[in-house]
Amino acid sequence: MAKVDKFEDLDCWKAGRELVNMVFDLCEKASLAKDFDTKSQIKRAAVSTMNNVAEGFGRYSAIEFVRFLNIAQSSALEVRSMSYILLDRKYITQQEFDSLYKQSNTVANLNNGFIRYLVNKGKSKDKTGV
Repeated sequence: MAKVDKFEDLDCWKAGRELVNMVFDLCEKASLAKDFDTKSQIKRAAVSTMNNVAEGFGRYSAIEFVRFLNIAQSSALEVRSMSYILLDRKYITQQEFDSLYKQSNTVANLNNGFIRYLVNKGKSKDKTGV
């Protein structure tokens, strides 16, 4: 992997940004506008997917970075779970659900792949871990 100088270059952050925009756009729909709790929760979870990547990037160790990537991954799965609520409450269409589900999976998978990379990179250097 090439050296990355800023978090904005990371694919997992870029995918999180796409997820945030998707969620914010869906939250502007009239059907969801009055459900403030659900709207707030899914927005916070989506924002967490990109902000935790950025925050972890600024840490001084791979171990801390992995911890923040785990949070970002979990937040993506929270968005995926909440997408079922939006669908079941008829706040979104099946097509919107499918797009949200796919993007939240992409975010989770990219974070998981990056976690595996950092963990394996640390193990190859020595036996102390990341």
